[in-house]
Amino acid sequence: MTRPLTLAAVDLGASSGRVMAARVGSGRLDLTEVHRFPNRPVRTAGTLHWDVLGLYAGVLDGLRAAGREADGGVVDGVGIDSWAVDVGLLDADGALLGNPVHYRDARHETAVPAVHALVPPDELYAVNGLQHLPFNTVFQLAAMRGTARFAAARQALLVPDLLAHWLTGARGAEVTNASTTGLLDATTRQWATGLLDRLDLPRDLLPALVQPGEEIGRLTAEVRAETGLGEVPVIAVGSHDTASAVVGVPARGDRFAYVSCGTWSLVGVELEKPVLTAASRDAGFTNELGVDGTVRYLHNVMGLWLLQESLRTWAAAGLPADLPDLLAAAARVPAFTAVVDVDDPRFLPPGDVPSRIALACAATGQAPPQGQAETVRCIVDSLALAYRRTVRRAVELSGREVDVVHVVGGGARNALLCQLTADACGLPVLAGPVEAAALGNALVQARALGGLDGGLAEMRRLLRTTQALVEYRPSGSAAAWDAAEARLS
Repeated sequence: MTRPLTLAAVDLGASSGRVMAARVGSGRLDLTEVHRFPNRPVRTAGTLHWDVLGLYAGVLDGLRAAGREADGGVVDGVGIDSWAVDVGLLDADGALLGNPVHYRDARHETAVPAVHALVPPDELYAVNGLQHLPFNTVFQLAAMRGTARFAAARQALLVPDLLAHWLTGARGAEVTNASTTGLLDATTRQWATGLLDRLDLPRDLLPALVQPGEEIGRLTAEVRAETGLGEVPVIAVGSHDTASAVVGVPARGDRFAYVSCGTWSLVGVELEKPVLTAASRDAGFTNELGVDGTVRYLHNVMGLWLLQESLRTWAAAGLPADLPDLLAAAARVPAFTAVVDVDDPRFLPPGDVPSRIALACAATGQAPPQGQAETVRCIVDSLALAYRRTVRRAVELSGREVDVVHVVGGGARNALLCQLTADACGLPVLAGPVEAAALGNALVQARALGGLDGGLAEMRRLLRTTQALVEYRPSGSAAAWDAAEARLS
């Protein structure tokens, strides 16, 4: 191809969505953010929902902007990645039956006992390989059973699949995101029809699986009129944002761990096959599918949510809420003044995280943080401690040795967190790229459209030669981290 491809990478996060214009060609990989829009959940009648129509409007605005940014107005492809597990239900006419329920809504937990009564946790894990999280799609669907909405539903589409459906008219379930539902067989990489039957969920509720790199469809006439674009192909990428982010890890070889650090931190290693042992299940590790037949063997860590909710709480109270200033102040606070288990369920719902941190410290016999800087230091120390624990456990359970930890996503900007992660893990940390998910999205599109050759190794080589990376070398005492860990025992 004589010119670089121009690709629209739609990357949706829990607090905002972006459309990035990526240009990919020989020795070239760069991104320009052309449109950003808020993603504000809405609570109605006691239920927390996503405003998916607002998100779709933002995507259309972003595609229009991508066309203005592209040379000659030509966009060669579109790919969508987002968070996992949440679904939109369509009726027999293809109409959306209400906005998708947010994974942080408490109703999902009510279905866990009923699901486990039909399929015990060990049997579920032996098939789907997923860490138990009460908001996985299997529990969401079970919680909806018995409602008028569920009775009218004829198909369930995960968020990126729903948006792709509206763009193209085609329906499918991209496999990396489908693997987070709890209804996919981690070994065969197909829908687990036996589980569906045991849980009395209709088999045809779930659409046909689509692989990363497949064309989903072309923009409809309606979308072309809305955006000014032509018959652009929509390409299935790693539509779970972590799947795209792991494609965007600039690793050499396979001896690496990754921390995809955003609202959630996904910490793990890349494998060729799932780990479905009882020890893996007991440790809370998940086997989500990746691009090119890989497995993302990882554990969910609460992530930057703790900082985000703290800043929101402080801003509402009229207190300073500038994160760079608070991180600079936190760097001057002595290490391990207080630490918490960031995976404590009390931190999951929105709300006053600083007060919950104080309660968690008191429960473990520690003095609570005395100010904002101390709270921020507690959070970053505790996150680094969780990353250390998770990387070590992943190595132990999978047998995959690790020489380096890659931090990608928004957390790669957090120099204090990256240095503490290197110190905690006793391994070098390579931070960047920040936009790993959008880059991984664009790389899979480019390969599908003939702009790149090769597999993950070749895509990652292009990342290493085009993206800014920062290395952090480990320092300090492993014994100090051991002592901090012991406080949480």
